[in-house]
Amino acid sequence: MYILLEGIDGTGKSTQLELIRERFPDIITTKEPAGTEVGVEIREMLLNGRELSKEAETLLFLADRAEHYNRVIAPNRGKVIISDRGFISGIAYSLANGDCDIETLKLLNSFALQNSFPDLIFLFKLDEKRLRERLNRGLDNIEKRGFEYLLEVQRYMEIAIEYFNIPHIKIDASLGVETIHDIIVEQLNLITKIVKE
Repeated sequence: MYILLEGIDGTGKSTQLELIRERFPDIITTKEPAGTEVGVEIREMLLNGRELSKEAETLLFLADRAEHYNRVIAPNRGKVIISDRGFISGIAYSLANGDCDIETLKLLNSFALQNSFPDLIFLFKLDEKRLRERLNRGLDNIEKRGFEYLLEVQRYMEIAIEYFNIPHIKIDASLGVETIHDIIVEQLNLITKIVKE
């Protein structure tokens, strides 16, 4: 089973992924971008390198996604895999950039993922006040586009999830770390039981 933790920066996805890794050693945990060696290089280009055109940015994310699917997701499809970000983020950022329509993005992501989409998505949501509190650190190239931009990306994440009709659970990212973890663990206990059966 392939599961995504989706949400904009500052929502706590990476923290939850670490907690999942500690609690469920049999679950494969990964991330996009940077879930492969090639992905690490692509992530550096995207977040800390020179500013790219919107089209180049979208294509680099897709290249990372294709490599990640081939190297990590496809070989482990019989297991539980959880990724910090995935194609929903890619689509949402592209829509917010205004460089592609959702039908084109569906085709591109279907190609990158070989028509194998996630089975479940946890969507972490945050309001502007909490977002400003959490992103009071050094910002990468994408975060520098502003809080309004990130909130627009969050809106497009919801649109994309509904468009693809993927089962999902919305999580209030302003809740405490342990409360959020309990919500996720409850679902993962059910999922791992089903997979083992």
